[in-house]
Parts: sequence; structure tokens; C-alpha cells
Amino acid sequence: MLNFEFKNPTKLIFGTGKIAQLAQEIPAGARVLLLYGGGSIKTNGIYDQVKAALANYDVVEFGGIPANPEYEVLLKALSVIKEQSITYLLAVGGGSVIDGTKFLASAAYYTGGEPWDILSQSIRTEHGMPFGTVLTLPATGSEMNSGAVITRAETQEKRSMGGAGLFPAFSILDPQVVRSVPQRQLANGITDAFTHVLEQYMTYPVGARLQDRFAESIMQTLIEIAPVIMQNPADTDAAGDFMYCCTMALNGLIQKGVPTDWAVHAMGHELTALYNIDHARTLAIIAPSHYRYNFRTKREKLTQYGQRVWGLTGPPEEVAIRAIGRTEEFFHSLDIKTKLSQYTENYEGTAERIAERFTERGWLGLGEHKSLTPQDVRAIVEMSY
Repeated sequence: MLNFEFKNPTKLIFGTGKIAQLAQEIPAGARVLLLYGGGSIKTNGIYDQVKAALANYDVVEFGGIPANPEYEVLLKALSVIKEQSITYLLAVGGGSVIDGTKFLASAAYYTGGEPWDILSQSIRTEHGMPFGTVLTLPATGSEMNSGAVITRAETQEKRSMGGAGLFPAFSILDPQVVRSVPQRQLANGITDAFTHVLEQYMTYPVGARLQDRFAESIMQTLIEIAPVIMQNPADTDAAGDFMYCCTMALNGLIQKGVPTDWAVHAMGHELTALYNIDHARTLAIIAPSHYRYNFRTKREKLTQYGQRVWGLTGPPEEVAIRAIGRTEEFFHSLDIKTKLSQYTENYEGTAERIAERFTERGWLGLGEHKSLTPQDVRAIVEMSY
């Protein structure tokens, strides 16, 4: 196992009816900016619960944060923060709203030039405006980590940011909210969480037995509950497992002591920026080709994954090959397509564009070995057509 340090300061509050606990978590006298997305929280009862819990606070609202939180929209929210003397942020939504809130937490205290510099120059945020979250859409794990990804439509970019100052102070996870999540988003959430685990697991063995089994158990649980939650999102037990899996997949625990990849995300982000394909679906497009292209360096973990997660038997190399196929089949069972051409007719030239972008940014060595070049990226994306 590799050396590591681990600290996660986010307080996780899990259970039915826990939204009412908001008033116990936000400092008295705080001037709160309530951030949310397209407004579904006003039709599923979540908004009313939040407003009731915040009855004794001075609350300003900002809605309309889109999926793949858009920079220009967030700049409008940033103006509200400054004009209204906001002191505390509350994200009520899924990963997009929470990521957007993290950007605002950073930008509110940023004293440099344009706030986009935080992303384009990879400026770490060590101190941000405090914020909490009420999770309404399990998927990204953003409710218990310090990372965020922001889109800029003007330049067709999707860039990441992070830092110790961007952990939520608290996150409330009420499984009852899952009952109102649309089927497409349920499938996305399962796929997103599953691929998050793969990015931290599908590398090479370092003797991290416990970490491997943590990761495998999350994937096994997602496979088990996927058909249940897709058929009946009101199943509170399955919803709770789903929600907690998404959080545990990316709260930092399973990546400690092991090498991690994240090349799938790097390529997937570009597909979202170029074609506005759902984030989870871009991961499903890239992952199978990525593992086939890098089969030699990932073979041992692919075999272990096939044996332990999918219960496959036979010669190790055969198990490894079949494991990739089973992964694709799992995505297909969620009605997630795994080829770029199934999402856009304009896919020709995509591989070259992404490779060029990576070259321009100096991203010359991706993956756990830092050895994937832009030309390798081009080959992987072409395999995903």
C-alpha cells in the first residue's frame, strides 16, 4: 500500500426527515444564499422542507444552475453574493449545483483577476466561503469531497478545481428524495458512481487489500441495487444504499494508499464540453475503450475485478477480457449507450480535437503511470466512436 494522509471534514447527516436539521448546522445570524437548479425542488417538496428549516434565517435565492454548471450563470450568482453581503451558501441539488456552489465559495474570496483563472490556472482554494448541501440527486459524490468541475460554453471547455477550502461543512442525505429522481438521472447516477470507483481501482496492484475490497463492495452493491432502484425509486432501503454508494465512491477514502487513473474523466469531460452529453454517459463511452487500449498495464486488476465483482472464472486473461464486456453490458442494462456515434452524428474529428486540446494544455502524460500521451488519447477516443 502507498503512503497517504486522509482528512475529510464534511459532516454527513443521513436519514429520512433530516432536512429539518438544517437550522442546527448553519450558524445563527448567517445571511444565506440558497442555490438550486431547474426548479424541480419546488414540485417534489424539498424546497418547502428547506424553507421551513430556514424560517429564522435571512435567505436570498438563486435558481437556474444548469447541469454542467455554466460559468456565465455562476458569475450572476457571484454578483448576488457580493451585492447582498452573503455569508453562507446552501446548495440544494445534485452534483452540478454543488459544484457550482464550490466555485462560488472559491470565487467569493478570490482576489486575483478573472475568476476563470481559478480553473484555467489550477489555483487551489485553501479558504472558501462556508457552505452546506442538501443532496437531491445522488451521483457525483460532490457532497463529501473538495472537487468541482465547471463548464464554459463560450469556449467549449470543462475544467476542474479543488482545494481544502471546498469541503462542504455538512451534507444532508435523505433517501426519500430519490423517489422523485427521473429514470435517466437514476441511470446516470449509478453509472457515474460505478465509474468513479473504477478510476480509483482499475490500475495495478499495490497490496492494498482493504482498499480493493472497499471499492469492490461499492461496485457489487451498485450492481445489486441497480434494477431495484430503476424499477422502484421509492424503495427507501435501495435508495439509501444508492445514495451512500455515490458518496463513498468519491469522498477520498477508496483512493488512499492506491494509484488512481482519472484519464477516463479527462476525456469524458471533453465530450460533454463539445457535445453536451451527460457526464455519466461520456464515462460509459470512454471507459471500455480505455481499458481495452491499456489492457496490458491493467490486466491484473481487470482479472481481479472480473473474478471478485462479476464472479467470472477461467484463465486470467480471458477473465480480464470478459470483465470489460460485462461492464459494457451493465451500462447497457441501464439504457446507457457506449459509443459516441450513438449520441452525435458529428463525431468525426473528435479524437483529433481532444488530443490537440491536451497538447495545448500540457497534459502530456495521463493515467496512473502518467504515460498516456495525446496520441494515445486520440486512439482511445477513436476506438469509442
